[in-house]
Amino acid sequence: MFEDTYKTIREASQGVYKEKGSKFLTFAYPVTTEREVKSLLDSLRKQYYDARHHCYAYILGPDKAAYRINDDGEPSSTAGKPIYGQLLSHNLTNILVVVVRYFGGIKLGVPGLINAYRTAAKDAIDNAIIIEKKITEVYNLQFTYEQMNSVMKILKDNNLPQCNQNFELECSLDFSVRQADSTRVCDEFLKLKGVKLTLLRVE
Repeated sequence: MFEDTYKTIREASQGVYKEKGSKFLTFAYPVTTEREVKSLLDSLRKQYYDARHHCYAYILGPDKAAYRINDDGEPSSTAGKPIYGQLLSHNLTNILVVVVRYFGGIKLGVPGLINAYRTAAKDAIDNAIIIEKKITEVYNLQFTYEQMNSVMKILKDNNLPQCNQNFELECSLDFSVRQADSTRVCDEFLKLKGVKLTLLRVE
């Protein structure tokens, strides 16, 4: 069976973990771009400016190809890696999890830190609503006025969402199609002589 779905969280969620006076506040967000990630991190740093650490991990893309881990001053692999591990164990993508630590004065040691960041991340994920999304491919389609009826019939027959329509000298539009159906749909368009198809992105 062709796998063309992925799991993410529906909306932001929070968690908390306390250990030996240290407080770990966790924030989980659905994200799709590194720009979103940066904006959220900047916002948390401003809001919790007095915290000792802002450790995080994120995964982007249906194929989970883009990811990053950050210990933000904690000993190597004691913060970002256990957060990332929770994202993997829950099979999530398009997600950012940030753990903000307020130091309580007592050092937790490497095993204690790993457990704290893992547990804090898990709490926010457990509080989130996990949803399954279909992977879609977004294409740009260029065609002539003579091909308009044929193009529109394929779009309608396959119930394909469209945007960015431009009907001037040349006609163009963007459409999205479920990945499992993309080869068949693209073949239908390419049977129309002179039609140009460009893959813009995978969501």
